[in-house]
Amino acid sequence: MKTSKNRSNVVFLTELAVLTAVVLILQLGGIAIPLPFLATPVSLVLLPIVLGGMHLGPGAGAWLGAVFGIITIIGGVSGKDAFTAILLGDHPILTVLLCLIKAIAAGLIAGLVYKALKKKNEYLALYTASVLAPVINTGIFILGALAMSDTLSANFVADGQTVIYFLVIGCAGLNFVFELLVNVLFAPALKRVTDVLGKGKI
Repeated sequence: MKTSKNRSNVVFLTELAVLTAVVLILQLGGIAIPLPFLATPVSLVLLPIVLGGMHLGPGAGAWLGAVFGIITIIGGVSGKDAFTAILLGDHPILTVLLCLIKAIAAGLIAGLVYKALKKKNEYLALYTASVLAPVINTGIFILGALAMSDTLSANFVADGQTVIYFLVIGCAGLNFVFELLVNVLFAPALKRVTDVLGKGKI
């Protein structure tokens, strides 16, 4: 019994380590290669975060989200993520909290919702979790960024625009649509991955 439990722990930690590495690679790649028509780098890390929350549980989703947030902060501190760097310069504590809270909440809530809905309908659980992750990530970002409207107005908002317009349309809008489409399109693949990994669980 003890051996079986130890083996389960090793499998869990191994899978979590692999997903953590995927988050690191995807987020570092997103910071290193920003798209010129977007104010903030496109994030693909929500896929492994959602996968971790579904397969390994809400705690794993929260951990992977925390890794995502920490890498975003490092990108701002290093200057590779110019948008985050500017926010850090004027509002360091708020920016750090925002980067962590939005990412952790995305992974945690996606995992909790999947766990709650899985017994009723696995596909409903899958798609709901996949959609919720970018909704939560972007929604909290917009709400938090509004508290830094002075910095946004001084550095990013064009004449005639409002901070809300910049955040919803110019900043988060395209990112959100891209992340939502990616999550929805790859949701079936996430299920196949969880099915395969599930067969290997003890």
